[in-house]
Formats: sequence, structure tokens, C-alpha cells
Amino acid sequence: MAAHSSDPIIAIATAPGRGGIGVLRLSGSDLAAYAQALFGRALRPRHAYYLPFRNLSGEPMDEGIALYFPGPHSYTGEDVLELQGHGGPAVLRRVLEDCLERGAPIGLRLARPGEFTQRAFLNDRLDLAQAEAVADLIEASSAAAARSAMASLSGVFSAEIGALSARIVKLRMLVEATLDFPEEEIDFLEKYQAAQRLGEVADALDGVLRTARQGLVLREGLHVVLAGQPNVGKSSLLNALAGDEVAIVTPIAGTTRDKVVQQIHIEGVPLHIVDTAGLRDTDDTVERIGIERSWAEIARADVILHLQDARSPGDPLDADIARRLPPGAPVLAVCNKADLLAEAARAALAGTVLVSAHTGEGLDALRARLLTIAGWTPGSESPWLARERHVHALEAARGHLRTAAGHAAQSDQVLDLFAEELRLAHEALCGITGQFTSDDLLGEIFSSFCIGK
Repeated sequence: MAAHSSDPIIAIATAPGRGGIGVLRLSGSDLAAYAQALFGRALRPRHAYYLPFRNLSGEPMDEGIALYFPGPHSYTGEDVLELQGHGGPAVLRRVLEDCLERGAPIGLRLARPGEFTQRAFLNDRLDLAQAEAVADLIEASSAAAARSAMASLSGVFSAEIGALSARIVKLRMLVEATLDFPEEEIDFLEKYQAAQRLGEVADALDGVLRTARQGLVLREGLHVVLAGQPNVGKSSLLNALAGDEVAIVTPIAGTTRDKVVQQIHIEGVPLHIVDTAGLRDTDDTVERIGIERSWAEIARADVILHLQDARSPGDPLDADIARRLPPGAPVLAVCNKADLLAEAARAALAGTVLVSAHTGEGLDALRARLLTIAGWTPGSESPWLARERHVHALEAARGHLRTAAGHAAQSDQVLDLFAEELRLAHEALCGITGQFTSDDLLGEIFSSFCIGK
């Protein structure tokens, strides 16, 4: 995203396609005169006007609601004008082009993705974590994720970060006020119980980090790949977990030639389940390409479900597959077709994940194991969503606090190193809410937003 500019901007704020209502949103430093020229009358702030949307020739293009929000009391902190008309693509495009033509003298241009929310951030209407929550709320794939995104947008996550930052700042003030008196370093650490205070802050940060990891799982979910030799029931298991016939199932080995992806939710946590081609040696060119793609998908997995036929424990091909699985992701061995087992055979498989895609036996236990691998506490719900960069920032802050604790514990304590680690921890936390954030990071974040937000 280019550097921030003060040009007035406009975009269609509703999703592409036909709908009952379509919204055009404008933002700029002074839109009162533009709005009056557009409608031939002044618009009172925060009042809805039902009127025709006419072009330069006076021909009505549509009719609907006009709303004017003068800055700074608006979404972006600038003047905002919203036109709510009919949701047909042709009529929206026609009104948009007319608005751009009329706005040429004031430099009106199309908004870039996320530019409205970027302006809200730059004008202190939202901090960066709240701005990211806007996109997360739009993209939420479950009710739980939507609730947590709304909490982030309301400032719950930012308040947690602010409380941690305030405690570190207070300790920094005490340390840096003492730096001019190096002979009193040991007295300072004892007098103000610096080590104890630092430990309390670190414990609080660990709690926020645990919640952030939960929030990250709720936002991004897990990439779960079903791997195994042909005909062990991978497609059947995918269908059973999805509750729908999303994959073709036949008794013919090698039916699945390419991956099939289905998103499911377990306690609100999104899981992206990928069914892959059966792994075996083959001379079939098409099947071999599918197997190569299967291994590529396995290499990207967050979790690998190594599915095996419960009737053939210790199968050499299963053992060979297990040896070739990449070491990076957790591997969960799952024995399918439990409904075809005799009781004695069941006893021999005690302690394994035993399921039947046909009857549904063991699926709840499998779902629970997947949540455990994800680090999700069953029955819990993250109070806010988090992103990977938030988790990395919290981990960096925790590392600096641990280093500071190491300086405090040394007999030859060096107070300036202690203070520096506190500063770095504080800076890492402030990066979450955007107090210390590079323009490159801002561009990366806001460019992922939809146009009109």
C-alpha cells in the first residue's frame, strides 16, 4: 500500500454481486460542499435523507439514503458520506462513476483495499489491533470467532496489552531514574522489589500469551491432512467429519486422484481437512501425479492424520508411510473400520485412536484429540482473536523480560542492561497496537482488507 495521502476516496462498500442494498462510501477532509453539490442541498450531520441520486444532467440514476458524518466523529476520523441505494452492480457502478466525475476537481479517487480502516488507525479512531479485528470480524467463519473478533474490535485485547505496557513502564521509570546513581544499583533492586515486580509482569504476560495462542487457533484454524494407503477410508472419514458427501467413496483403490478440501468447525475452531490420494507405488501416470501432490500437501500440514485399516495392524506399507512422514507436524495414528473388528482384535488396539467412519464410532474422541493438538481447551472460548504477529510480539516481549530477570539475578548486576531489556519488551508490546509500527507492516496489514473497508 502506498504512503498515506489526504486525497478524498470512494469505494463500493458492499460485497460484489447483486443485493437488495448497495453502499457507496466516501471519506475526505471536507466533503460538506461536495455533498451539497451532489444533492443540491446541505445535509445535516447524522440525519438520513431519502432522495434521488442524479447525474450531472439531472437524470435520476437511483434513489436511496444519504448520510453525512463530519469528522472527527466518523469511522475514519474524516468527513464520511454514505450513499445507500439498490444493490445491482450496474447501478452501483453508474453512481460510482458519476461521483468520481463530479469529484475530479477535489481529487476524489478510488480507495485502495483497507484504506478507510487505515485512515481510522492513522487518525486515532482505532489502534492497530482493533483495525485488524475489523477484517477478522468480516472473515469470521464461526459464531465463536465472530464474538471474539467483536471483543477485539471493542478494545478488550488492546486493554490487556495496555495494562501490561503500563506495568513495564512503571518499572522502567523506577530503573531509569536510578541510572545516574550506579553505586545504588543493588539497593535499587532490593528497595523497589524489582525482581518480584518483574516476575509478576512476566506471569501476567504468560497468561495473555496463552489466550493469544487460543485466539490464533480460533482465527486461523488447523490444516489437517488425511494420509494413508489406498482404501483405508480417508474419503469416508472426511465425509463423516464434514457431515456431508463431499468426497467420492468407492471400494476401488485409487478413487481419490487429487486433494479434496473441506472446512469444518469443532467448538468454533475451524479445521481445514484435506483428503489426499492413497500413498502407494503405481504405474498409473494420473495416480502418480496425485500421490506427488499428496506428499506436497502432507509437507504443509499442521496435523497429519495417518489413517490405517484397523484390521491390518502392523501393515508394512503403513510402516513405510510412517517413516516417510515429515517430522515437523504432529502425527496422529488413526485406525479406521472399527465396526468390522472382533472384540479380541479391539482389545489388541487399546490405547489407539479407533474410529469407524461408517457408524461414527470414535469420531468425538478424534475431534477432542484434534482440539488438544491445537492447544484448545474444550469448553473454553478465547475472549479475543489474535494473529500470528501478535503471538510473535508477545513471545519477543517474554524473552526480553526473561533476559532482564537474568540481569537482576547476577551478582554483578548491570542496571542499564536491565533497563534496555525492559525497553525492548515494552517496544514489542507497543508494536501490537501500532505505537511502534513500520510503514511496510502497515501496508501488508491493510492491503489484505476488502475494498470499501
